[in-house]
Amino acid sequence: MASVTGRERSFLDPAVVARIGSLELIARTIVEGFFAGLHRSPFKGFSVEFSEYRPYLPGDDPGTIDWKLFARSDRHYVKKFEQETNLECHLLLDVSASMGYASHAVSKLRFGVCLAAALAYLMHRQRDAVGLTLFDDHVVDSVPVGSRGGQLRALLAGLSRASPGTRSDVQMPLHQLAAQLTRRGLVVLISDLLDDPAGIIEGLKHLRFQGSEVLVLQTLDPAELTFPFDQPARFEDLETADAVPVVPEQVRAQYLDQMRSLSERYRRELRRAGIDYHQLNTSTPLDTALRAYLSTRARRW
Repeated sequence: MASVTGRERSFLDPAVVARIGSLELIARTIVEGFFAGLHRSPFKGFSVEFSEYRPYLPGDDPGTIDWKLFARSDRHYVKKFEQETNLECHLLLDVSASMGYASHAVSKLRFGVCLAAALAYLMHRQRDAVGLTLFDDHVVDSVPVGSRGGQLRALLAGLSRASPGTRSDVQMPLHQLAAQLTRRGLVVLISDLLDDPAGIIEGLKHLRFQGSEVLVLQTLDPAELTFPFDQPARFEDLETADAVPVVPEQVRAQYLDQMRSLSERYRRELRRAGIDYHQLNTSTPLDTALRAYLSTRARRW
């Protein structure tokens, strides 16, 4: 895949994006910066015209192969019919109190909002029906799935209202959505996943069992992954307000081991269930998540 230039990379830097005022402008800037890099890719036609192509599969009519695209990419793609391209997509964004944490310019929640906005913009551009659910320990706000003209505006308005809430209950909206789904679609979960892993995995498997494809974007702060603290301090749980004195050098190794174990559990168990899992941190360029989304969609449809 083509590399992104320094100028385009800056438009995908969360710290730069976070300073842009309009959420619609943020979404458009991220997506257009992402596609600017793909324009120089040898897979140009497939990447930019994603909604119109899928990889050739055994049994497909050879007459549907786009030979001009083959000449550019050396790969076989077939044009997709309209009914193949449109999906029902559900964006689930965790707005619990823990998502408000930030060790630098961008909180996990702000990162998640920008990412969800970019995905909504891209899905709408693909002519997919998109819906949004914001949740902590209950559904805080939601926008029903739709694809009409005002849908993107409604999604961005919902995201603009997002603010850190109360305790996490990640599995709750997963089971609730699974019970409501009536057609095959794509579910994207954006969360720090700092909740009961057994319950979260069970909820994600429920969605998968119902026939949905699932993409999990675990969003963490760099400090949560590296524990860079070196001075004794009181550490407060953002969701319970409980605080404990901590001497970092005494707990660092154990903390990092537990975080690695948690990440590996999600990676291992979700992969076995056929669920795509990617761990991001809030300094990660936002094109990483867009690539994960396009990769999931290209492989599954």
